[in-house]
Parts: sequence; C-alpha cells; structure tokens
Amino acid sequence: MGRTDRTPAEPALRNSDAPFPSSESASTSPDETRTATFGMGCFWGPDARFGALEGVVRTRVGYAGGTEPEPSYYALGDHTEVVQVEYDPDELSYDDLLDVFWANHRWASSAPKRQYRSVVLAHDDEQFETVRRRRGALEERTGQSAATEIESLADDGFTLAEDYHQKYELRSTPVVGDELEALYGDTFVDSTVVARLNGFVAGHGATDRRETLLAELDLEPTVISELRRGF
Repeated sequence: MGRTDRTPAEPALRNSDAPFPSSESASTSPDETRTATFGMGCFWGPDARFGALEGVVRTRVGYAGGTEPEPSYYALGDHTEVVQVEYDPDELSYDDLLDVFWANHRWASSAPKRQYRSVVLAHDDEQFETVRRRRGALEERTGQSAATEIESLADDGFTLAEDYHQKYELRSTPVVGDELEALYGDTFVDSTVVARLNGFVAGHGATDRRETLLAELDLEPTVISELRRGF
C-alpha cells in the first residue's frame, strides 16, 4: 500500500520548488501513502468529495471489479466506476475514509446498473476485514441491509478512466480547467493542488482552507476570480 516517491513540484503554487503538502501545514509531502478504492455511483462526485479532504494526496477515477480486459467508458463490460484515493496515513485513517464512503451514497439500495454499484475494493486483508466489520456495525445500528459489496482488488485491477472524466468538476469550471491542464500537463491527474481545487469548486471544504490555497496560487487574476466564484 505504500509509496516511496515524493509528490512532484506543484507549478501552480508560488513556491513551485516545494511540493504541496497533504496537510497544508507541512513543508513536504508524505514519504509513504496508502490507497483506497471505492465505488459509490457516478465517480465524478466522490472524486471531488475525497479530493477536498485534508490528508488526501491524490485522487483518480477509473474502472474496477470486473473481468473485461481494458475497459473504457463505452465498453465497460462488468466493471464499476470507482474512485481511487491515495492518502497520508499520518493525517487520515482508512476508517475516516469509510466514514465519508458510508455517508455519501445510497449504500442500502441496489444500483440499477453494476456500473454504479456500491462496492469497496480492498487492497489487502486488513482493509477487507475493516470494511466487513464496519458494514456489519452499520447494519446493526440502522436495522438496514447494506447493498455494499466487499471485494479484493488485484494488483492490475484498476484501469484509469479517460482524461475527460478526471477532475470533472474542475474541468467544468470556465477558464480554470483549461489553464490548469496546460500548466500541469501529464501531472494534472496526480496533483494534490488539482485534487483540492476539484473538491473546493464542488462546494466541499471549509472556507478558510479554500482561501488559504487561493492565496498560494500563482495564477492569472481571471483564473483566481473564476475559482472564487466556484468557492
């Protein structure tokens, strides 16, 4: 679950020599991160919601949980839309992420399509057992049966979705999405700043955190203005 590579420099920040920290208060990003994968309906909303969380380093949306080789949006087969969250375990726990998961989709209802089902794809035995325990406790507390499935994710079981699905809320913000895509290039999807902004423009995150990040961004005034309107 861990990574040893450090987050690349964030070109949108005024001090572009330093990576944007997951905690927004440290000078470096974590040496080790962990990964969680969730299916909770259309992946655009969860991508933004998780991206706004302090402690999340990066998010990606993609396809998992099926057998179709090389799935795509228009050839999904038996896969499910999922969000993959990379996080700093010193700032955020797996249980914290599960709290967000349970609170932000209809876990007690079966989805009309497998594409949108409620599922947790565990990266190891510890995650698997944690989800199973939490699901049981949720059912006992609410008196409802959870439709959420729990599965193990193979090492090659996640396929990155097409570019136009990544950071959808930010891409849909006039001027901003194009500006940041041009600025970040191939690192757009994996940027902590981009993940955070994608969450913020969708209405997530505290006002003071949004303003703190805006003050650190070295972007054109028109871009800052559009971001502030979204905030």
